[in-house]
Amino acid sequence: MKTVAVIVQDGFAPFEFGVACEAFGLDRTADGIPNFDFRIVTPDPGAVASKMPFSINIENDLSFAYEADLVVVSPTTPEYWAHVDERVLEVIRHAVAREAWVLSLCSGSFLLAAAGVLDGRRATTHWMYAQRMAEMYPSADVDPDVLYVQDGRIITSAGTAAGLDACLHLLRQELGAEMTNTIARRMVVPPQRDGGQAQFIDKPLPVAASMSLAPVSDWMLQNLRADLSVDQLAARAHMSPRTFARRFKADFGATPAAWLSRQRILHAQRLLEKTDLGLDRIAYESGFGSAAVLRQNFARTLGLTPTAYRSRFRHVTEDQAA
Repeated sequence: MKTVAVIVQDGFAPFEFGVACEAFGLDRTADGIPNFDFRIVTPDPGAVASKMPFSINIENDLSFAYEADLVVVSPTTPEYWAHVDERVLEVIRHAVAREAWVLSLCSGSFLLAAAGVLDGRRATTHWMYAQRMAEMYPSADVDPDVLYVQDGRIITSAGTAAGLDACLHLLRQELGAEMTNTIARRMVVPPQRDGGQAQFIDKPLPVAASMSLAPVSDWMLQNLRADLSVDQLAARAHMSPRTFARRFKADFGATPAAWLSRQRILHAQRLLEKTDLGLDRIAYESGFGSAAVLRQNFARTLGLTPTAYRSRFRHVTEDQAA
């Protein structure tokens, strides 16, 4: 992926637009991250009004979007959903037909649905608009309960911060885990929240620091090789297993087992990218126990074998270090 076009129209949401700029538009070559040819485009160049009381001037028409490797669709306010510019819809259809990446942020998924590219596909949007989207576009399988959905090379995200998660998810597939973690550190956000995680968490912040599960999760990360049971983790948190499991899911948006499995995958990805360790050793270091179990988890989570992952992303890291 080398070229990125972000489509902006009147009524665009500044935060989600900024997410696309932050994820794909910044120069991070000093951190060893390759730059993208990043351009903001619109049907009619000139002043484009945001949903806040300001406008931005955009110089590029939609031409670049017809050849971009990634087309990002910024969200607009509801009054624009029923009157989408046909030129934008054609760009979206063309991008899907030529198998480019297409990423919608928040309610940008309404434009993808209007273009017909979500028919028969699973997708998401901000939970506030999910029912409306399902009613307007019954051919799309709208999931209101997840952060983002990838169906083929189409990614749809939920609202606001979930757009960051979707962008990092895409970058991880293009750049690998290590470079994406570097980008996440620059953003000061977690490097990975699974797409299947709930859009909103019942208790995003503990009532008091003494009730935080952060010390337990930190200990889990330091002991990925161990066989970590809920009973053992609950004992460290001084809770009953049932209370611990409930609190963990409320705080992290995933069960302890699902969260731990994802952290093990991420650690294995980093080892594959940065070391020459064999698969058995990587399986041991990341807590999977055997190369066979490591392969099963990679296939289920990433759709790649560990060997294929290393072949794909090891050279990216080495090229940037050269």
